[in-house]
Amino acid sequence: MVEAAILVIFPMLVAFGGASDFLTMTIQNRVSILLMAGFAVVAAGTGLPLAGWGIHALGLLAVFAVCFGFFAAGWMGGGDVKFISAIALWIGFTPELAQFTLLVAIYGAILTLALLSMRQVVVVPGALARQDWFARLHDSKSGIPYGIAIAVAGLQVYPSTAWFGLLGRM
Repeated sequence: MVEAAILVIFPMLVAFGGASDFLTMTIQNRVSILLMAGFAVVAAGTGLPLAGWGIHALGLLAVFAVCFGFFAAGWMGGGDVKFISAIALWIGFTPELAQFTLLVAIYGAILTLALLSMRQVVVVPGALARQDWFARLHDSKSGIPYGIAIAVAGLQVYPSTAWFGLLGRM
């Protein structure tokens, strides 16, 4: 049962968070809360030692500290900060965390440049113009749904984490 949790909880919630940000420009608090609760369930179910809990908590705290600064500067939304921090909890303060944050930066830059370019298009096809989600993405006054980049990077890095090393041993 723990193997199923490893394979389902993180990917499902991260994909939902990214899709939610894409469609609504919002990542609900419950996504981050469920990610943290899911981590606790999986960590307890796998018998993660106390030091392991500490390494994972340190990953969350390190990412939160940096991203809170980004939030305070107006560069990142609060939902994004909570989302990336909850993902960092799963990854822990490991080499994969550096890979994750680098990928978030790269994908975030690509996403930002793509949206800024798209927002320069004056004429939008009628079918797209009537879609609320597209109107939000096209609106130059709205932010960047950074949760998309965070989710893609998280899903890419997750299979290289220690959680996948536990599969087949349980």
